[in-house]
Amino acid sequence: MNVIGIRREDKSEWEARVPLVPADVEPLIHSKGLTFHVESSTKRAFPDDDFRAVGAKVRNDLTHCPIIMGVKEIPPDKLEAGKTYMYFSHTIKGQSANMPALKGLMDLGCQLIDYECIEDDEGRRLVFFGRFAGLAGMIDTLWALGRRWHHEGHDTPLAALLPAHKYKTVDQARTAVAAAGDQIRTNGLPDALTPFVVGLAGYGQVSSGAQEILDLLPVEEVTPQDLAGLGGNGKCVYKVVFREEHLVTRREDSGAFDLQEYYDHPDRYQSSFFPHVPYLSVLVNCIFWTEKYPKLIDRDQFAELYGGTSPPRLRVIGDITCDIDGSLACTTRATDPGSPIYVFDPRTGKTTDGVVGNGPVVLAVDFLPAELPVDSSAFFSNTLAPFIPGLAEADFTGSLADSGLPGPLKRATIVYQGRLTEHYRHLERFLP
Repeated sequence: MNVIGIRREDKSEWEARVPLVPADVEPLIHSKGLTFHVESSTKRAFPDDDFRAVGAKVRNDLTHCPIIMGVKEIPPDKLEAGKTYMYFSHTIKGQSANMPALKGLMDLGCQLIDYECIEDDEGRRLVFFGRFAGLAGMIDTLWALGRRWHHEGHDTPLAALLPAHKYKTVDQARTAVAAAGDQIRTNGLPDALTPFVVGLAGYGQVSSGAQEILDLLPVEEVTPQDLAGLGGNGKCVYKVVFREEHLVTRREDSGAFDLQEYYDHPDRYQSSFFPHVPYLSVLVNCIFWTEKYPKLIDRDQFAELYGGTSPPRLRVIGDITCDIDGSLACTTRATDPGSPIYVFDPRTGKTTDGVVGNGPVVLAVDFLPAELPVDSSAFFSNTLAPFIPGLAEADFTGSLADSGLPGPLKRATIVYQGRLTEHYRHLERFLP
């Protein structure tokens, strides 16, 4: 039976998550007979003593562990020959920053299993933090909006909110947002801020998490077609969810939108989102995006929006997806919870930390679930734990097909015995 190591996260001082929490490690030890070594950490959301209490061994290194689990990327100089690693590698799009680590795994004859690729037979992800990215992202977005409005001279209930990482639990954050919602419902917002419209691009797990928080306010859901006719009701928040058919149109003709065609041939489509933007107070971006898809808002459109004599309605963009120079041209860099927002100036392309300046306030934290480390780790661990016995019992000396790994883990194996597996061979062209 292989010994499984849980590494100490070292990518950021803000990262306190863990892939398996003590409550899930305990039955894996006592019922499944597994052995866990946990690398000692003073910042982890679950202290060393919590792991000791359930039977795990706390170590200063994981040298004796053939299988090592983490959350975020592992630096190339921390990789060891022949080991099996399981973490979010952020390599499947060919991300240049992580190609040296991928090459290192290959040179060392390692295995890499990526949580992002653990899917069922229908391609649905089984292990994810996405909902918590949405939860934290919306909390932070509403906090940023409260600060921006306060800077503009409008005191609103949102000014009392804190960033997500300041709350001990999601429930504590929910209570604070609900209290702000009660005040809006009772006293309303200043006329100058109405109609208060929050647009969400996307409708998956991330968007669902964001809507859980937004719906604690007095929300009335509308369609994109309703935006132009909204009145100035200060005692409600208008929510509009944009799906693919609201974001793009066909290039060549006016034929009906076809979702599968868009996925298969995005080059046949062009962005049609911008006409909706002037009606929004807030935009929360929750879409999956790669370079083959059209941008939501490009640099010229931002310049047009903010180039008039009076500022537009759009105050804050919560870019939960945080693709740098991706679907939103305003996301030019990522931030962290210590300084999570900046103002993007469309005229110069420069950014200034905080809420002051001509342009939208942009929330661009690229690891938002880390702001809710206890709740997000517990959820993630609960979905991951059933796969761990199969991981521990696998034999990595033969072929991947004969390894004994559960099907979802086989499909999530990017590197096996130092070579890219068949499904991920396309990554060869990105390697240094």
